[in-house]
Amino acid sequence: MDEQSGTAPPPDERMQQQSRWRRAFVRPELGAMAGTVLVFIYFAIVAGGTGMFAPDGIMNWGVVSAQFAIIGVGACLLMIAGEFDLSVGSMIGFAGIVIALLGVHWGWPIWAAILAAFAVAMLVGAANGYLVIKTGLPSFIVTLASLYVLRGLTIYLSISTTRQTIIGGVREAAQGDWLAALFGGKVLGFVFTWLADIGVIAKFQAGNKAGLPVVDGIPMLMVWALALIIFAHVLLTRTRFGNWIYASGGDAKAARYVGVPVDRVKILMFVFSAFCATVFATCQVMEFGSAAADRGLLKEFEAIIAVVIGGALLTGGYGSVIGAALGALIFGVVQQGLFFAGVESSLFRVFLGVILLLAVILNTYIRRLITGER
Repeated sequence: MDEQSGTAPPPDERMQQQSRWRRAFVRPELGAMAGTVLVFIYFAIVAGGTGMFAPDGIMNWGVVSAQFAIIGVGACLLMIAGEFDLSVGSMIGFAGIVIALLGVHWGWPIWAAILAAFAVAMLVGAANGYLVIKTGLPSFIVTLASLYVLRGLTIYLSISTTRQTIIGGVREAAQGDWLAALFGGKVLGFVFTWLADIGVIAKFQAGNKAGLPVVDGIPMLMVWALALIIFAHVLLTRTRFGNWIYASGGDAKAARYVGVPVDRVKILMFVFSAFCATVFATCQVMEFGSAAADRGLLKEFEAIIAVVIGGALLTGGYGSVIGAALGALIFGVVQQGLFFAGVESSLFRVFLGVILLLAVILNTYIRRLITGER
């Protein structure tokens, strides 16, 4: 308000006015939210009476969604920072074999084997980031090389030491281990027992599990997924470092001019991606009680697809952890929903291809809205 004339000053021509609808439309989570609603409505219609939405059915697609979410969170932050990591799938197999070799074949305490796997994987992630920064090569090329190096090294280590590509005995070696329990156990079992006692959820009627609830707790895999989603969302939206991530992916050169440590941010995001892959690997090893050299195959692409469905731009600088989590949820619901609906499981890959294409088209349109491109 102009104090002398009593009139409002003219609007600043440099400030672009946007309607509330436009601001809502360009939110990265919007497409994933709409997709989630549509997917749930569809499977409620075609598979609503098959047990898909019973407690044990929910747990089935919830676990699958959590798997996608764990690696999707790491891929999301890295993609927002403007980079890709195609070595995630190989990192999962590599970390699992490291745990099994150290803990079973060489007799290390499982907690030490798990910590060693995290340390080695995060060092590889740091090396990926360092090579991308120092060589100027696209992260696609650097991590594609890492994909093959890690997969080959995983198979070599497994065969050269045990003469096999699957190493069992992890569950027995992990008995009573404090750190293994954080990756392979379940929580809130007493709550599900109580729910079964009051008739909210069903109990097994026969076999050695007779009288036990069909769902006996929440797997630590799901706990890790939720914890990583919350951590990454807060980091991205409530901290200065989160602003640095967006700036590094949006315009690295301009970010450097204003003091953003772009190189450090990108390397740390590669390390975080490796950390998430190792969390996935450790949970998987503890669940199955074994490690296999071929674990994690194609997981890197599934993580990227989940992030793209969640609204992240392939060019970096734009995206949402909540959107990536919703993308992972869509994956889990569709993968298990096809099974409950009696549809051929191979059609899941068809879905992945179609949804990826649609998501990229939508994200391209959103980018044009944001940047004003024609």
